[in-house]
Amino acid sequence: MKKNFVALILLLLFSFIISGCDTVQTEKKAEEDTSVKEVYIVAAASMTDAVKEIGANYEKQHPNVKLMYNFGSSGALQAQIEQGAPADVFISAAQKQMDALEQENLIDKSTRRDLLENKVVLIVPKDSTLTLNDFSDIASDKVQKIALGEMKSVPVGQYSEEIFTKLNILDEIKPKAVYASDVRQVLGWVETGEVDCGVVYATDAAISDKVKILLTAPEDTHKPVIYPVAMVTSSKNPEIAKDFLTFLGENEQKAVLEKYGFEVK
Repeated sequence: MKKNFVALILLLLFSFIISGCDTVQTEKKAEEDTSVKEVYIVAAASMTDAVKEIGANYEKQHPNVKLMYNFGSSGALQAQIEQGAPADVFISAAQKQMDALEQENLIDKSTRRDLLENKVVLIVPKDSTLTLNDFSDIASDKVQKIALGEMKSVPVGQYSEEIFTKLNILDEIKPKAVYASDVRQVLGWVETGEVDCGVVYATDAAISDKVKILLTAPEDTHKPVIYPVAMVTSSKNPEIAKDFLTFLGENEQKAVLEKYGFEVK
C-alpha cells in the first residue's frame, strides 16, 4: 500500500514537471510568434523617400515587422554587404553593383528583378539664371563648378562619366567637378548654391522645391538607369524579405513609386 502511494506521488510529480515544461515551451513559442522582427532594407539614396513610404505601408499590414533602413550610394552599400553588414533586401541604382554581388553569391538570384527606371538630369538652383542648350555646353565657361557623384562608386557619377565621355567633354568637366558620396549630397550642394549645377536623377529633382531641371541627358549617351532589387543571401528573415519584394510589386506600391517620378518596370 505504501509502495503504491509513493508511486502515485512520483507519477503526479512527473506529470506536473512535464506539464510545466510544455507550458514554458508554449509560452516561449507564443512569445517568439509575437516578437517584432527587424528586417533591413538597403537601398540607393535616390530611393529614400519612396522606400520609407512603402515601408510604412508594409509595417501597417505587418505589425510584427520593423523595417530598418540603410540608404547610400550603391557602391558603398555593395561594399557593406560584402563585409557582412545586416541586409535582407538590396535595391541598387545600377546593375553593376547587383551583378558583382550575384557573382559572389551574396544575393539570391532567383529573387532578382528589374524594379524601376529613372532619368539623368542637370539641375541648377531655383533662382539660377544659367542657360545651356545641351549637355555639351557644360564644358563652356558658363559653368565654373559642377557637382557629380563620385565616379568609381556612385551610380549617378558613373552615368555622368558615360555621358561626358560620349560627348567628348570629360577632360573639360573634371577640373570643374566636386564629387559627392551619393546623389542626395549632389542635390544638397545645388540647393544651397555651392555649385552652379549638378547631375542627379529626375526623381531627386522632383522632391526639391529649391532646384529646377535645366536639361535631361540624351538617352543614347548612357546606359538605361535601371534599378534592380533582390534578397540578400545572408538574410535572417528570408520569408519576410521575399514577402516585401512581392509587396513592392503591388499596384498601391507601384503608385507610390510613380508618385516620386520612377518608371515602374
